[in-house]
Amino acid sequence: MQPIRPLPSYLVQRFHGWKATSYSENKAWYRRLAEGGQHPRAMVISCCDSRVHVTSIFGADQGEFFIHRNIANLVPPHSPDGDHHGTSAAVEFAVTSLKVAHVIVLGHSNCGGVKGCRDMCSGDAPDLEEKTSYIGRWMDILRPGYDRVASISDVAEQLQALEKEAVLTSLENLLSFPFVKDSVEAETLTLHGLWHDIAEGGLEYFDAEARRFMPV
Repeated sequence: MQPIRPLPSYLVQRFHGWKATSYSENKAWYRRLAEGGQHPRAMVISCCDSRVHVTSIFGADQGEFFIHRNIANLVPPHSPDGDHHGTSAAVEFAVTSLKVAHVIVLGHSNCGGVKGCRDMCSGDAPDLEEKTSYIGRWMDILRPGYDRVASISDVAEQLQALEKEAVLTSLENLLSFPFVKDSVEAETLTLHGLWHDIAEGGLEYFDAEARRFMPV
């Protein structure tokens, strides 16, 4: 049996529907995007979670956002060791090549990656402690954030606090990249931290002066 199979029929049908409607009605726009290249004003680093629909939340069109998604919207610290670094490469490209004006880290409620980090750090997920766990090693990035919320006794409250720590950890790590730090200091780049409540449709931003998340 071949491991690669054709697209499921429902995706094929949806593609043909899109081609006949959205694309057909906006051919000139799509051709301009293709020929003129991308010029997004902002990069959004969000979670892989299928419930987080970045373009819908902000009503964005094609070409507006340079979007990078990973588990728990984490940015690792600057580590130029010659290894593979997908998130770091995306940040480098956005800042140095696309010259985005904003980098937005978007966290969210009920994040499975954050829950995995909480379970791992509290000793409830020994499988994630294994060196062979890609998820566990990725969530190591958030261990310092867990330490800051470990004293919260209510689990739901602790998880929400850790989701927001994931945003803050990523913002802190972004500044460890020299090209990000230089751009921020030159005032050609601004960093933003957001947290999205999926159930309520809410959005909070991190207020650096108040040191807390506030409703948008």
